[in-house]
Amino acid sequence: MANIINILKCDSLQESKEEFRKVVQKAVDDHDGHYFTVGLSGGSLPAILAEVLPTINTEWKKWRFFFCDERLVSFSDPESTFGAYRSIVVPKISEISLNQFITIDPSLNSWAAANDYLSKMKQIFSRKTEIDFPRFDLLFLGMGPDGHTCSLFPNHPLLKETKRWIAYVGDSPKPPPNRVTMTLPVLNNAKYCVFFVAGAAKAQVVKDIVVDGKLLPGGMVVPKKGELYWILDNESASMLPEEYLKKMSVDLA
Repeated sequence: MANIINILKCDSLQESKEEFRKVVQKAVDDHDGHYFTVGLSGGSLPAILAEVLPTINTEWKKWRFFFCDERLVSFSDPESTFGAYRSIVVPKISEISLNQFITIDPSLNSWAAANDYLSKMKQIFSRKTEIDFPRFDLLFLGMGPDGHTCSLFPNHPLLKETKRWIAYVGDSPKPPPNRVTMTLPVLNNAKYCVFFVAGAAKAQVVKDIVVDGKLLPGGMVVPKKGELYWILDNESASMLPEEYLKKMSVDLA
């Protein structure tokens, strides 16, 4: 089965948000299970999702929010991804309650935090897939200028992980150093993965991955039986060749 990357190049932030909304609604409409399982990321995504999610036609009570990665800090810390969603997104959607968010236990350290989060995930994903990894309905992903996504960094040993759902990162090159992250097998078992990438600082790494095929973490997210979308603005797409500068699908197989 060919792996297809859907590249949606947008001329404005508003257009990016609209394309984002369409992909989210498509994932919702494609859902036929009990829970609608979502993976959240930090950075600029909480602010974007605070605008996009309230426009989605869905049964919010079915949503369960996980974190593609999370920093081992208190929820009141500005670095907490859950803290950002609690303050920015939750107030926008009255039908969402905090108990729909599956969070880390910030009182735990290192692998204890990862194992605790794994046990929480298994309570929701009681029906495992044939390869024993959870199948998320939708993952919201960002990417750094170095090509990292979640807390999976270039040349890190975790990029070779093949068995764990969740891993502890104690040496993140980006502070804070202690984190919990989903692994590549989990990301690549999702039904829908959506990267939202913006800014000139991301232009080189977008070219490195999309055109040159460099094996950076962001480029290693290619769902085996799912759909992958990259939503790019003008600046992040500025180094792509002319034939890429339009809405298109590129066969990566």
